[in-house]
Amino acid sequence: MKKYNVAVLGYGWAAGAHIGAINAGSLAQVTAVVSARPIDAAELSGKHGSSIRVFRKLQDVLADPAIDVVDITSYPWEHAEQVIAVARAGKHIICEKPFVLSLEDLRRVESEVKASGVQFCLCFECRWSSHFLAVKSVIDEGLLGKLHYGEVDYYHGIGPWYGQYRWNVTKKGGGSSLLSAGCHALDALLLCMGGDVEEVTSYDTKSANPIFQRYEYPTTSVTILKFSGGAVGKCASVVDCFQPYYFHTHLVGSEGSLLDNKFHSQRIVGLEKSRWSELSLKLVDSGDVGDHPYQAQFDAFFEALSQGKAMPLTSLDAALRTHEVIFAADRSAETGCPVKLQDVRP
Repeated sequence: MKKYNVAVLGYGWAAGAHIGAINAGSLAQVTAVVSARPIDAAELSGKHGSSIRVFRKLQDVLADPAIDVVDITSYPWEHAEQVIAVARAGKHIICEKPFVLSLEDLRRVESEVKASGVQFCLCFECRWSSHFLAVKSVIDEGLLGKLHYGEVDYYHGIGPWYGQYRWNVTKKGGGSSLLSAGCHALDALLLCMGGDVEEVTSYDTKSANPIFQRYEYPTTSVTILKFSGGAVGKCASVVDCFQPYYFHTHLVGSEGSLLDNKFHSQRIVGLEKSRWSELSLKLVDSGDVGDHPYQAQFDAFFEALSQGKAMPLTSLDAALRTHEVIFAADRSAETGCPVKLQDVRP
């Protein structure tokens, strides 16, 4: 089976985790890194266990026929143009979230990637976590019945103690609370609820603590979603809190409910209604990229490439759907009015 050669664009915190996950699999290897900073190729190769060339310019990597995939781990405001350049060069794409910061760029990227015919994987890796693989299995097995309410919330204080704070505080860098980080929770909610979003209403606010005053946008938002079929949902994105990282998950259906790693189901005879049953799973409970389930996601991507199939769970279409909801939510918070998804779709 072909082993894909991967070039990583940008060499920062996320890149290190990506390289480790790619090289740990059997279908791909990182053979190039593009970085504006001077990096010693021998030292880099020794650190990551594969022979890695170092490039200073993306164009040089795109001209190299040996490179099959470009993994984009650069700054968010660079993603749109880089995705377009990679797609035009005919290389397959892995991209860290968010892959665009505006609705206009979303449409440009959609057009270019689809026209190129390359495969695409967005790093909404929570879909590949033990947490949400198990939750989705509980839903698919019918243990909760038909879902009519769901909430998935993101609580993670991103202050000076956190690496991305220095650029995340800017509108250019972070975009919004949802784009910056809460997108993981919103994406997980869409995965769980299944139906299409028809309308959103969102409100935002900001902590009074001086640490968070550098942010150029509201750092807390709450979004209410109306799904086709009548279900409703809620997603809070809070990056200005002082508390342990928490990825709150609560789903309510016609036959049961799920709360984080606990559930109750009418479909299982003999369960006590006064007590939760516990699922044995690893919760999404850290913002550390070293804890993210990249290997499972990347293994699935390279397996899909080898079979000529689209990426499961985190394909371009899934990325477009989640980002459309994000931009609708941010528009609602800005205008103070509900926004229908048809108004942000072509």
